[in-house]
Amino acid sequence: MSDAVLRATHLTKRFGGLAAVNDVSVDLQRGRIHAVIGPNGAGKSTLTNLLSGDIAPTSGEVMLGGRDVTGWTPERISRAGLGRSYQKTNIFQPFTVWENVRLAAQSRAPHAARWLSRAAGFAPTNEAAERAIELAGLQHRKSAVSGTISHGEQRQLEIAMTLATSPQVLLLDEPLAGMGTAEAERMVQLLLRIKPGHAIMLVEHDMDAVFALADQLTVMVNGQVIASGTPAQVRADAGVQSAYLGEEEH
Repeated sequence: MSDAVLRATHLTKRFGGLAAVNDVSVDLQRGRIHAVIGPNGAGKSTLTNLLSGDIAPTSGEVMLGGRDVTGWTPERISRAGLGRSYQKTNIFQPFTVWENVRLAAQSRAPHAARWLSRAAGFAPTNEAAERAIELAGLQHRKSAVSGTISHGEQRQLEIAMTLATSPQVLLLDEPLAGMGTAEAERMVQLLLRIKPGHAIMLVEHDMDAVFALADQLTVMVNGQVIASGTPAQVRADAGVQSAYLGEEEH
């Protein structure tokens, strides 16, 4: 098995006496989707925030591309090659699809402060934006105002914006939330398209999508990992069945 692009070891985050994440380790490898599942309150989003730098761990280590990024700011970790989406769609709704993605690509320009130059004329940025829009399947919506497109398309746009920053690692927090069947299928196909070039961690409640997409599964309950392995191994785990898969979420 190839070396991990991102490796988190013994991550713990305590809020007072509560361990929201307790001694969790995870490896993310290029060309593989690692899904993290569990009931509400299991610590999945907290784990994502620890990996992205949105919150600092109480203990443990995060390595990205062979560098120790533990305690780095989210901006610095992002520039080191990590992109993420959030549970709530995070786009500039008054801007067009193209403008949103170009702005994301522009954040990676080597000379960001080109105050006297027209952004539309900066070829590398435009090329990165074009590639991201094509990969996300939004070519036909480039000129649409982002606030007017469907929920599913807005989620595709958010991923396109992330792709425009040229990440090695993608952390996707419930990208299928609130989608109908057709939109969810389009998102599954998008994730399969971007999988070969990225290491992906997927936090998702749609179990059909999880088992269709994931190469590796980690199951969390009350901040701890109760099982990790292939989807077949996790599905067969008696502890997982009783703690999560066999119960309705509340």
